[in-house]
Amino acid sequence: MSASPATLPAAAEILPGRPSALRQLLRDPAAVLAAAILISIALAAVFAPLLAPYDPYANAMRLRLKPIGTEGYLIGTDTQGRDMFTRLLFGARSTLAIGFAAVLSGGIIGATIGLLAAYYRRLDNVLMRLVDTLLSFPSILFGLAIAAVLKPGIGSLILALSVAAVPTIARIARGAATVVMQQDYMEAGRAVGLGDFALITRYLARNCAPTVLIYLTLQLGQTILLGAALSFLGLGAQPPFAELGSMAAEGRRFLTIAPHVSTLPSLVIFTIVLCFNVLGDVLRDVLDPKLRQ
Repeated sequence: MSASPATLPAAAEILPGRPSALRQLLRDPAAVLAAAILISIALAAVFAPLLAPYDPYANAMRLRLKPIGTEGYLIGTDTQGRDMFTRLLFGARSTLAIGFAAVLSGGIIGATIGLLAAYYRRLDNVLMRLVDTLLSFPSILFGLAIAAVLKPGIGSLILALSVAAVPTIARIARGAATVVMQQDYMEAGRAVGLGDFALITRYLARNCAPTVLIYLTLQLGQTILLGAALSFLGLGAQPPFAELGSMAAEGRRFLTIAPHVSTLPSLVIFTIVLCFNVLGDVLRDVLDPKLRQ
C-alpha cells in the first residue's frame, strides 16, 4: 500500500533528539548564563520608556561629562549632559531592533535562495554565482556603497546589513537542503503526488530549519557588531538618535577626560555579541544531528 501525505515523516520525527534539545541547552551553564544576560538586556530594552529615569534626548549642557557615581546619574552623563543609563537603555533597544530586522530579512531572502538552489538544480548555478559575487565583497563595503547611494540613516543601515547577511545564509541553507534532498522521504513525497510548494515548505524547509537557526543566532552577533561599526563610522544611526555604535563614536573625543561615554556603549556591544556567539555555539552542539551522534 502506498504512503499517503499524512503518513510521511514530519520534521520533528526526522530530527532525532529534538524533544531533549531544551533540556540539553539548560544543562550547559554557559548557555544558561548567556541566555539570561540576553533576556535581561532585551527586557530592559523593550521596557526602556518605563525604566529610564530621564528623557534620552533632553540636553543639559551644565551637566555634561559628569563622571560615574554622580548623584542622580549613576553612570554619569554624555557630551550633551544626557543620562548615560537612559541612553544605554534606548541605545540597546535600537541596536537589537536593527540587528533582528536585518537578520530576519536577510535570513528569509538568503534561506529562500539556498532552498530554491538545492531544489531546482537548473537554478543552482545562476543563484550560487550571484551569491559568490556578493561574498567577494567585504560586508562593510555594502554599508559604504549603500551610504553613497542613500543618505546615512536607520533604513540604509538595515538594508546594508540585510544584503551582507544574505550570501552566507544562502550557502548554509543550500548545503543543508542538498543533504535533505537526498533523503528517501523527499522521493516518497513526490511519489504520493505532493507538489513543489508542499515539499519545500513541509519537508525541505522544516528539516533545514535547525541548521539555519544555528547560523542565524551566530549571525545576529556579527550583524550587531557590523551595524555598530557602521554607525561608529557615521554611516548608520545619526545623532542624537540613541544607538550604541554612534554613542561610542560620540565619546571617542573625550576618552582621556570622560572614558565612560565611549567605553560603556562598547561594553554593552561586546556583551551582546559574546552572548550571541556562546548561545550559537551551544545551539550548534545541541541541534546538529552529526554532533549529537
